[in-house]
Amino acid sequence: MTTKTGAVRLTGLTKRFGAVTAVDGLDLSIEPGEVVALLGPNGAGKSTTIDLLLGLLRPDAGTVSLYDLAPDRAIAAGRVGAMLQSGGLLPDLNVAEIVTLAASLYKAHRPVPEVMARAGVGDLAKRRVGTLSGGQRQRVRFALALVADPDLIVLDEPTTGLDVEARRAFWTAMHAETARGRTVLFATHYLDEADAYADRVVLMRAGTVIADGTPAHIKSLVAGRTIRATIPGAHLSELAGLPGVDRAEARGNTVLLTCTDSDAALRALLRRTAARDIEVSAHGLEDAFLALTSGETR
Repeated sequence: MTTKTGAVRLTGLTKRFGAVTAVDGLDLSIEPGEVVALLGPNGAGKSTTIDLLLGLLRPDAGTVSLYDLAPDRAIAAGRVGAMLQSGGLLPDLNVAEIVTLAASLYKAHRPVPEVMARAGVGDLAKRRVGTLSGGQRQRVRFALALVADPDLIVLDEPTTGLDVEARRAFWTAMHAETARGRTVLFATHYLDEADAYADRVVLMRAGTVIADGTPAHIKSLVAGRTIRATIPGAHLSELAGLPGVDRAEARGNTVLLTCTDSDAALRALLRRTAARDIEVSAHGLEDAFLALTSGETR
């Protein structure tokens, strides 16, 4: 594995499908060693951006540079590995055969047994791909992404359809790869994965970047805090009218108050209600995601 300044450079990237602009003048730079989560609602342009980055689609405008190379040259040189949502697996081959076949496409590659062990598929070597579970197939795709010992790994929804245990196993294996200094770009709709594993979050909406920073920075873009309390017989309309409260939600006897001024809201809550079991917390990544993608930030 080698590294070079400027892992990813997307400049003015635009892609249209008929009257729909999927990616709209997008600029994005990723430096070597960064682990970047690409987030956004359905239709934000995440998968299209990844397809453009990998050279699977041609942009209508703008440029893509991976380590100062065009995507096809960077991939042919083994500098980029990708794990996409589907495809890429031949069901009649066994796992060892398909990883060996992928390795044969590169002049230099890691030993197949080593790659299989790192991806957690060593014990599946003789299993036919068509007989594998969804989680096992994802691990095989991970092995294919690693076989060239790439500098950059690109993952499009890598844990979709996996159960909690399989998701945890995947990210344990991925963490070992990022510890080796690899650059990682992953798109996911699991916000907890972005919060736990990304150094940086890039949030997209309508084909453009609307926020970019550490998970902590993204959370800080949403003003206020949340108050959770038990208030028997609470009237939401009255709670929503308290000083510093933006909106109130009921969940059984528990009330959730989204606040613009949590101090003022807390004082009013204690003075006017019989609230108990009170918790005050900062907004999480999910709160920031919902607010930023709906344009509700202040």
